[in-house]
Amino acid sequence: MNRRVWMLLGLLPAACQSYVPAPLVSRPAALAPPDVQALSVAAAKIERPYLKPVTIDLAAPLDGNAVATLAVLNNPDLKALRERAKVADAQVFAARLLPDPTLNLGASRVLAGPDPLPDLVGALALDLNTLRTRGVQGAAAKAAADQVRLDLAWSEWQTAGAARLQAVRVLALSAMLEFAEASRDSARSMLDRNLRAAGRGDVAGDPVQSARLAAADAETKFQTARNDLNTAKFELTKLLGLPPATSLRLASIRASEEALDAAHLFVIARANRTDLRALEAGYASQEATVRKAIMDQFPTLGLTSTVNRDTAGNLIVGPAVDFTLPVWNRNRGGIETEKTTRAALRAEYDARLFQTRAEIAAAVAGIGIARTQRDTVLRDLPAAERYAVKSRTAANRGDLARSSADTAEQVLRDKRILLAQSEQAIAEQGIALELLTGTLREAWTK
Repeated sequence: MNRRVWMLLGLLPAACQSYVPAPLVSRPAALAPPDVQALSVAAAKIERPYLKPVTIDLAAPLDGNAVATLAVLNNPDLKALRERAKVADAQVFAARLLPDPTLNLGASRVLAGPDPLPDLVGALALDLNTLRTRGVQGAAAKAAADQVRLDLAWSEWQTAGAARLQAVRVLALSAMLEFAEASRDSARSMLDRNLRAAGRGDVAGDPVQSARLAAADAETKFQTARNDLNTAKFELTKLLGLPPATSLRLASIRASEEALDAAHLFVIARANRTDLRALEAGYASQEATVRKAIMDQFPTLGLTSTVNRDTAGNLIVGPAVDFTLPVWNRNRGGIETEKTTRAALRAEYDARLFQTRAEIAAAVAGIGIARTQRDTVLRDLPAAERYAVKSRTAANRGDLARSSADTAEQVLRDKRILLAQSEQAIAEQGIALELLTGTLREAWTK
């Protein structure tokens, strides 16, 4: 029997895991060029309620679905969050494990006295308190893991929406950069004409100064538009997990024109937003933690079975129970801490609902304002186009000053810039509403 015990004890280390180092590499995968073929295969099999399977081709124009899919699959922050989510699964696994028993062995040699035998003692102990709270600990760990997974789903949704927003921004800024460049070239031409005329003595200093200020303003607007576009492009490649120098082609995105009801959209948000469900899961985890804290106020139990052979050869076997007496502490501090944490989570959940309702209402109002502005520009645009064409024709005949034709064309460009800004605002606010409701607009009427 003793031989079997020692053999079992000898086999225990063989079942343990060994340490394997995993050092950081000098060139991580995030810095390597993307594997477009692997991304395309993954995109064709992607399973998200807000994404459709798509073939990724960086040489072809990317629509909103392709941009969002690429962001979900290749964003480095999301990859890190997916690895972090595995920690919660490991914690659920750990909460289900039974506690290991504790084995104590001891021997005492008789140095003087009549008894000839050494004193041998062995004790096997088991923490019963861990068994008592195992169920509630498992429930808390499972709810916490659910919260992590729901938070990950919300991060994926937000990243996909942010990539779509940047794509809209890049398209709009590209169009506005063309208008800004044309305005700059026109202002430069007008300044050159005025400088030449001033050199001949045909004009006074005021027109030259006005032309100089107009050229400087146009140059500033052009540089601002170019910097904004450059920033938007780099932000888009970062969200998509692509190298900064990657050149992307984007398909045009059409804004939706359906009527919007903020109250109805808030109801949709409460049913579909995974961050709200994550907070609910976190609250459920805290409920289990409060329950465990209350259970911890009762005596903690430990069972020990002792076998002792004394120096006279007497064999003594007996159990021992140890427990704490709930006299002064009774885990009152732990209970109060967990209850207060639960109240804080409830307040956080209520605050998130309040914020969601306010943001949805603000986005709906913003879309209404942008639509009104766009409709006003569309109403005035045909007349501005006709006036610009007629002014240029008259200037080419010599019936009108070229500066008047330039001014008419600049008014037309300003209206087109305002139209592009309005359409950008409508598209961005529409995507923002989808992010706020937690679902695509196609599902709003279902």
